[in-house]
Amino acid sequence: MDCSQNPNPTCDLGAGQGGTNPGGGNPGRPQDSGQHSGGDGSAEGGEDGGGDAIVGGDNPGSHCSYVRSDYRPPVDGVATVAYRPPQESGAITVQPAVFLRKPARPTVLTQAPAPSGAWYVYRCDKPGFADALYRPPVWIPDGQPGAPLPSPAELAEQARNQLRLPSPRIEANPAGDQLVHLPTWLWLNQASWGQRSATASVPGVSVTAVATPTSVSWSMGDGRTVTCTGPGTPFSTGSDPKAASPDCGHIYRTSSAGQPNQAFPVIATVHWTITWSGAGQSGVFPDMTTSSTAAFRVAESQALGTGG
Repeated sequence: MDCSQNPNPTCDLGAGQGGTNPGGGNPGRPQDSGQHSGGDGSAEGGEDGGGDAIVGGDNPGSHCSYVRSDYRPPVDGVATVAYRPPQESGAITVQPAVFLRKPARPTVLTQAPAPSGAWYVYRCDKPGFADALYRPPVWIPDGQPGAPLPSPAELAEQARNQLRLPSPRIEANPAGDQLVHLPTWLWLNQASWGQRSATASVPGVSVTAVATPTSVSWSMGDGRTVTCTGPGTPFSTGSDPKAASPDCGHIYRTSSAGQPNQAFPVIATVHWTITWSGAGQSGVFPDMTTSSTAAFRVAESQALGTGG
């Protein structure tokens, strides 16, 4: 399962009953890897009902902020937060408010002296969104100018970490096996395309990060790559099957016979630009990508000569 492909993937998953294997695919269309449950709130096989789904459905945006809390630090006023690097399994363990004599990469929190104030904790207020990393509580004095708040750039980083980028949903025509020399139409499911946003805020300051898809690169498995500036045009019933797609397609020149599993491995990679703005400032993050795979069987039709 791929809930979201961002630097710190996270999601809340609601477990259903009687669901099918997310990688099962739909009959009559190219098989998808199943890595596409990150934005549309459903898994392949959700048509059967009861399958697992992301809490919050297809909500494309999140809002997370520092909110006043009743958090209390230890009696000495110091809390240590330790981050432990990934183990061999690749799992990441983050231990909030643990007390270690020699913590790895520690962050020490101290309550700033002030007549009045409160500890603020970072929370997300939409279903299905959660803070991807543990963020230590922040002490904010009441009404005091120059309070030690996160900077706009730091808030932008937090907003970027909350982006939920959907994995591409690969579609193609012909819906079953492709044919040599017959145009193949390529497109992405509507839920795979469109802007995603996330907002992080502290009292008086709000910053929003926006992810915009700019292109999709298709590795067709036969050594060729197709780059499209949009999601592609879905093939309409009744259209000429010999006509090429107006904006995103490919023509196979050889069959997939002899390939592993008798099919070409196809990879669709969406490229995203990430920008942020807020508090009178703006900036750009490095581009991000999401991808999914499918297997295309390509057959070669044979002509039959009758001798007449």
